[in-house]
This record gives sequence, C-alpha cells and structure tokens, in this order.
Amino acid sequence: GDLLAMIVPPDGAALSYNGTGRAPAGLTADLVAALPKQRIPDRHPLSTTVPGAVRGWFDLHARYGRLEMADLLGPAIALARDGFVVAPICGREWTIFESVIARDPVAAALYRAGNLPGGGDIFANPELAACLAAIAAEGPDAFYRGRVAEAAEAASRAHGGVLRATDFAAHSGHFAAPLSTRFRGLDILECPPNTHGLAVLEALAALEPLALDPADPQTTLAAVAAMGRGLAKARETVADPAGNTVCTVVVDRDGLAVTLMSSIFKRFGSGIGVPGCGFVLQNRGSGFAEPGHINGPAPGKRPYHTVIPAAALKDGRFHAGFGVVGGAMQPQGHVQLMLRIAAWGEPLQAALDAPRWRLEGPGELAIEPGTDAALVAALRAAGYGEPTGGEIAGRSDYGGAQIVMRAADGSLRGASDKRKDGTARGA
Repeated sequence: GDLLAMIVPPDGAALSYNGTGRAPAGLTADLVAALPKQRIPDRHPLSTTVPGAVRGWFDLHARYGRLEMADLLGPAIALARDGFVVAPICGREWTIFESVIARDPVAAALYRAGNLPGGGDIFANPELAACLAAIAAEGPDAFYRGRVAEAAEAASRAHGGVLRATDFAAHSGHFAAPLSTRFRGLDILECPPNTHGLAVLEALAALEPLALDPADPQTTLAAVAAMGRGLAKARETVADPAGNTVCTVVVDRDGLAVTLMSSIFKRFGSGIGVPGCGFVLQNRGSGFAEPGHINGPAPGKRPYHTVIPAAALKDGRFHAGFGVVGGAMQPQGHVQLMLRIAAWGEPLQAALDAPRWRLEGPGELAIEPGTDAALVAALRAAGYGEPTGGEIAGRSDYGGAQIVMRAADGSLRGASDKRKDGTARGA
C-alpha cells in the first residue's frame, strides 16, 4: 500500500512525507467515464495504484535512519515466515470481509478464504517473507523493478486492469512542509494535498474562537458543522497538486518523533492478489472523483487520499504525534481528539476511549453507542439523521487512534485505541 509520515525532529522543524502512489499511465478519463456513475468502484481493477510504502521506507531511512535496513526488516521477515498470532479484532474483520478475497484465486489462497484464521490462530505468509528478504538485500529496486512489478502487472492484466511494471518503475515519493493552524495554544500539523488534512485545519480554525464548553451540546453541534464544512471544502479542492490502514507513533530517546501510517485503503485493498509475492494491490484509485472534477482521474495522478499522520507543536517543539485510522473518520477523529485533549484537558486514554460521531454525508451522522442520551437527542433535533446501510468500513467504523504526547514534566505518555488491536509501550 501507501505510506505517509509526519516527522518532528528535536528542534521542531517538522516535515511531512508523501509516499502515495500514482494512477497507472494507462488510466484515462475515458475508461472511467464508461463506468456506472463515472466513478471507480471500491474493488475494481481500475482502482489499483502503485504501492508507495516500500520507496517510503527507504526515503525516510536515508534521511533519518540509524540501523541497517536488513536489521529493521528482520523482525517482519521472521513474522511473515514463521507466523504470528491473529489478534481478535483482526480475526473478526477478516471474517466480515471474506467475500473480498474469495473473488480472486490468488488472494483466496493467500488469505485462506474458506478456512479463515480466527483470533488466536497462527497465520504465516512465506511469500511475503521472501519478498521482504529481497527488499532487505537489494533495496527498493527489488520491489519496483523486476519480479514483483512484473507479477503485479500480471495480476492487473488478469482482471482487466491497466497497472503495469513501468508504473512501478516510475514511482517516487517526496518530502513537503506540513500545513498548520493554531488551536488552544498548539500548532496542529497536517499533511498537504493530495490528503484531506486541510479538512482538520479548517474545522479547528472555525472552533478556535468558540468557548467549547464540554457540557454544552452546542459545542458538539458546532464541531459537527465545522467538520462538515471542512470535509466539503476538501472534496472540492483536494487533488494531486502535480485497509487497511495502520498508524504507528514513535518518539526516540533523542526526541525525534514520527507519526507513520501505511494503508491499502479498504480491507484487503482491491482484493487482487499478486502471485508469489504475498500481498494484494491497494484500491486507492477509487478515491478519484468523476472525470472533469479537480480530483478526476488522469494518467500518473495521485488520488484524493484519506491517510493523514499528524503532530502538534507547543512553543515550537514536539508536543504530540497522533493518527486515526478509518478512511473518512480520520479527519473527524483528529478534530474530536483535539477537542478532548487540547481544549478539554482529558487524559489520553479517556480521550481515545470516549464515544465518537461520524459524518457519513450531508445531514447524516452516525453516533457511537455510549454517547450521552441528551447529546444524541440534540444532534438528531438539529437535523442530523441516522445513516442507512454501510459496511464496517463505513458508518459502523469510528476509527482507531494512536497518540504519544509530551507531558509537562518532559516525560512521554502514550495511548492506544481499544477499538483496534493496538498497544502503547515505552522502553
């Protein structure tokens, strides 16, 4: 899949990294215009884009790495080769999305459709182990040129897609200055387009002058409205200016902080397995709008991207690194976390565990069970109706957050969302 990161060195001079992949050179507007509603469906052969994660590992390592790449990849290679214990939430979602992998014989064999591993079972992926071992030994060209790229092309062709080995060879990522806004004494940093991080900043900027009383339902109403405006602006303006999703936040002993997120978008991505390589192609191309839109499809273009690793500075220095997995929940989760942590001063784990809301469309708001009944009533009275339909990646997914924050005494505090199979650890 893809990789994005927010890096804050000890001096606070933050950088974002965009490792999102581009559309194939063969993805033309005419191909998309011929589809129903002129949009690429979630799991469609034209939804596949170049995976940017591997190049991202090496770009980040070249600038910030200390250990040898072979040592860094060694534990992952061992887990893929020897197997790991499937965590309970992972096992549950694996079952829910079995139909995605069952459509493709390569993915079905790889992810054991018809004989799914459950929570507590061991799952191994020796093909991925071999792929990672080649990358460790030979560098990113082992992925972007040669056998892996050719296998990806073969998988795409078998399903009528246009992703080619030449698209892999042409991939590159880039560093860029983050976008930012002030909120409750913090500088909130988000990734620039083609991500929708600006939706977070738009919402927080609108909320900054308000009292934001946590006991007043009007505060949440204002937040939902501000988020809706921010998301609308992102939908109309975010584009390339030229899942499963996993978030990791790390702060090292010298103060270098990294929020890193990797994603194949929806669960099992496109569902198209790459033969002999141990992974599926991502489906980020479904993030394109219709032809003619600023985010419309084009050869070599990056689609609207939901992944937004973030950070906050206090007095110009690292204060927090955070991210929320879950597609369109990501910016909404950022705003709700900043309300609870920066505006209301809630403890980290309590802020992550608190019930959330999720805008699903104009006037449609999913509200997580456990939300105060008076607040639910106020939101419904304001015209936010209950969404209808939607899979787990939609209305019933309230995200999964990870955060590390610098406490007033200089120590670090971490928290991991109970909604996902994460953990918070110190060393």
